Amino acid sequence: MAKAQRSMVRFSHSLKFGLFFILWPITEPYVSPETMAYIRGHVFFQIFWIINLAWILIELTNVLRYYFIEHYNFEKDDNLRERRIFTQLDFIRKIIVLIIVIVALAFVLMSIETARKIGAGLLTSAGIAGLIIGFAAQKSIANLLAGFQIAFTQPIRIDDVVVVEGEWGKIEEINLTYVVVRIWDQRRLILPINYFIEKPFQNWTRTTANIWGTVFLYVDHTVPIKIMKAKLKELLDSTPLWDGKVQVLQVTDVRERVVELRCLMSARDSPSAFDLRCFIREEMIIFLQENYPETLPKTRVLMEQDKAAKNPDL
Repeated sequence: MAKAQRSMVRFSHSLKFGLFFILWPITEPYVSPETMAYIRGHVFFQIFWIINLAWILIELTNVLRYYFIEHYNFEKDDNLRERRIFTQLDFIRKIIVLIIVIVALAFVLMSIETARKIGAGLLTSAGIAGLIIGFAAQKSIANLLAGFQIAFTQPIRIDDVVVVEGEWGKIEEINLTYVVVRIWDQRRLILPINYFIEKPFQNWTRTTANIWGTVFLYVDHTVPIKIMKAKLKELLDSTPLWDGKVQVLQVTDVRERVVELRCLMSARDSPSAFDLRCFIREEMIIFLQENYPETLPKTRVLMEQDKAAKNPDL
């Protein structure tokens, strides 16, 4: 809401300046001396008018973006649809802003006589310049096209939980040529946007925010399995981190020294799943320490007396 209010304030400022550029040409003949040339005909007046118009249009795109998304609730747990719409709107707005800036810059250059002459002289070498620029901007154009593909096919969206380059984080920004991933410890990982087209990565919220978490326990063979299952259910029922959908304890491996227990549980989103796994892991260990310390992993040594020592006559 605060960002929407700030965008409205900036839009109102741009309109105030725009009002001047509309009213001044009308009132100037009545307030300016007849011997003085009109300011409205000066090239700088035209340039500032073009810049102000571009400013108004850019701020208008920002206001429209917040207008379209204000009816959606981004605070709910499963905000997949909202994030999809916001990602598309944000990318489309950036494309429109880029077009506005380019067109405004072109009109500014056309308003300057010297720039027009320079431009006319450069037209003779436009073919060669186009080839050079095309080769130089090949990577940027590829990133831009990848941005279009991401905006509409959406392998990632704003606020998606991803694992990239071995780091867990959330998609914070999707710009025209790069993506910002906010890592769990508040670092930012900057990746070219075509990274998410060309390389594999994990998206934990691709279709839903719900996620399963696992906790592995390594205990002695004497551990009471049924009691451990009942304890897991008791712990999950006691915490709001569990979404009430999945809770399973299974023996997934038996080794020479330990038994592997897997606690499987579900949560409404990945941060909750992480906290839930830590909670279950800690409470299960405490439960074993207090009630069944003999079931914690141990090393057994079987000592037998030598037969020759027992029977010296042999």
